[in-house]
Amino acid sequence: MSHRGAKTKLIRDNVRTVKKLYPQVTNSQMLVLRDMTRTLNLSVRVGDLLMLDGRWYVTHAGLLRLAQRRRCSSIKTQLVENVSNPSQGRWVFKAIVLKPESQSFVGYGDADPSNVSFLVHGAEMRVAETRAVNRALRKAYGIGICSVEEIGSLGEPSKSTSPSKNFAPRPTNGNYGGRTVRDHLCQIIRQHQLDPALVKFYAAGFCGVKMLREATREQVENFVAHLADWATKDRDSLLCQLNTYLGAKEGAA
Repeated sequence: MSHRGAKTKLIRDNVRTVKKLYPQVTNSQMLVLRDMTRTLNLSVRVGDLLMLDGRWYVTHAGLLRLAQRRRCSSIKTQLVENVSNPSQGRWVFKAIVLKPESQSFVGYGDADPSNVSFLVHGAEMRVAETRAVNRALRKAYGIGICSVEEIGSLGEPSKSTSPSKNFAPRPTNGNYGGRTVRDHLCQIIRQHQLDPALVKFYAAGFCGVKMLREATREQVENFVAHLADWATKDRDSLLCQLNTYLGAKEGAA
């Protein structure tokens, strides 16, 4: 298939997927989608793009796939120590993206308990680094929309159910507040009656890996937060998204 033919196919696939996932999508939102698909080859189906509250967001996995396609030379990060405060969980990172033509692009990312999801409390350092990388990549490839990892939180609980301010940092074994990420994912699947196999395929695509076990802890945490938010706000559209993986499930059977 020619390059133009592949791009046309991706545009059609994105439009078809979006109409299933977001029936109330507007013409202006579709125009933005078509433009990003045409210029950046971003795919909704594999999780490069998400729509939350009527706005498009690019994902960390989508940005990394784009960088790989564009043959990004390197991505370097470093802690900005003079404005970070580990004792308060505040971290600031600087990321530098180097393109093949030796052009460099700098992005900064910050995170602290007040601007991250409660699901990743204790992991602010990794969130800050991811945000810095995302911003540098968005600058490098001219992406005007925000990345989903840069917004404050996903699926944040109401004040009446939010964790205590004394929420303990998550230990390295993945158990935070007595509940692991896996436990939370299983709870979401049970509560919303989702197909575990389809969720697994979707999670792998969202994280940009072939097998879910290859994903980093941060990627899985971001996916679980995203899944919880989507299942709560619009279970029907989430089911439509999961059903796009039926072919993969049948092929693995």
